[in-house]
Amino acid sequence: MAVSTMDSESARTPQPQSALTKGGHSLLPAGALSTLLGHQGKHYVCGSIAAFTNIVITFPIQKLLFRQQLHGVLATEAVRQLQRDGLRNLYRGLLPPLLQKSTTVAIMFGLYEDFSRVLLDRAGDVPELVTRSFAAALAGTTEAILTPFERVQTLLQDHRHHGRFNNTAHTFRTLLTEYGVRECYRGLVPILLRNGPSNVLFFGLRGPIKEQLPEAKNKTGHLVNDFVCGGLLGAGLGIMFYPLNVVKSRAQSQVGGAFKPCKEVLLTVWRERGGSLAMLFRGAHLNYHRSLLSWGIINATYELLLKLL
Repeated sequence: MAVSTMDSESARTPQPQSALTKGGHSLLPAGALSTLLGHQGKHYVCGSIAAFTNIVITFPIQKLLFRQQLHGVLATEAVRQLQRDGLRNLYRGLLPPLLQKSTTVAIMFGLYEDFSRVLLDRAGDVPELVTRSFAAALAGTTEAILTPFERVQTLLQDHRHHGRFNNTAHTFRTLLTEYGVRECYRGLVPILLRNGPSNVLFFGLRGPIKEQLPEAKNKTGHLVNDFVCGGLLGAGLGIMFYPLNVVKSRAQSQVGGAFKPCKEVLLTVWRERGGSLAMLFRGAHLNYHRSLLSWGIINATYELLLKLL
């Protein structure tokens, strides 16, 4: 059977309610919520709930990873830093990623479906692979509008700013009143360089990878396959774009001052870490496992919710 590089819209068409409830009872009134949300609206809602679930589960791991990206320390030292901060500060900075990720993943899945539908209708003879790749890149670029949430998350997670910024609202207010809107978008360039290409690869490879997995015989099998597919993609892309996340963390940890080009920030980190590639990728192993878990949860939850709604 031929494998499409991008998920086709027909593959995402909801099954009849009877097909979804075979062997059991539906948790939802037949078609009620689906009608309320609309076919396209479902993708936004499912993406948002999937991201929310993931952030609540994996936030402490993300915080460890951030410390390694910012300071180039071993995982044990990052753990000790969090222990010194205390349990009270473990979930400090949770609100920005909760809001940001819930919205960006909703945009990622929802806009990808919307852009794909519109572009496929108007693409003419343009190959579907090209059209869907462009739709994925557009969705990823649009996500960058929410850069201020990543910016605030970085400041709240950095222990050097604990005495200056109290919470999410206080951090936003301080940045806006003392520095202006532009300061909220520090680190935008590495985010743009990361989002577009990673979206193209995620949506482009998701279908082919899943088709290589053992055929699912039941709902549990489908859930496991979706988890493995999303997890492998997330982990691989996390390693591929890891240096951009290091640059983003370093740039966004600064408050005020000149906006340095991406290349200059990368060279600064490179020199500080002795020109060592291993030091530049410090924390990448934790990022791999965190991404494996995060994107496994997101992809499996998203696909499950699509069927339930």
